[in-house]
Amino acid sequence: MLDAFTKVVAQADTRGDYISDSQIDALKAMVADGSKRMDVVNRITGNASAIVANAARALFAEQPALIAPGGNAYTNRRMAACLRDMEIILRYVTYSIFTGDSSVLDDRCLNGLRETYLALGVPGSSVAAGVGKMKEAAIAIANDPNGVTRGDCSSLMAEVGGYFDKAAAAVG
Repeated sequence: MLDAFTKVVAQADTRGDYISDSQIDALKAMVADGSKRMDVVNRITGNASAIVANAARALFAEQPALIAPGGNAYTNRRMAACLRDMEIILRYVTYSIFTGDSSVLDDRCLNGLRETYLALGVPGSSVAAGVGKMKEAAIAIANDPNGVTRGDCSSLMAEVGGYFDKAAAAVG
């Protein structure tokens, strides 16, 4: 797992170059927005159970066959596994938000997940839809301006959305 700073240094080192002005400016912007980034992580983490439960509830309302007899989330054990997987994806998204880098999400969560779901007969499109619902809920919670560091959060919210989109694409 590389944070944004380590990644920039590693890339420059590989090229045998100095860190460019544009890279330094991007890192400065990330530091300047550090309080907002931590506010977003805290909000998502503090509401993780609700984000997962509400996303699952909405997914099952749209796709009731998943919880019907014979469905992939039918029985308490399968439902628990589904909720666990959604929570794990959400947790790794928060790690990516915190570090400003998706490598931990890729390496420790998404790598091989699609193949695992295919082997287990889990419908990837349903998982992707659930991730999309978590994205909507997480962004709504994180983007609430009350009680957080003031300022424009549009680029941070786009980054947050990108991590969810990456997860959805990996399983879908």
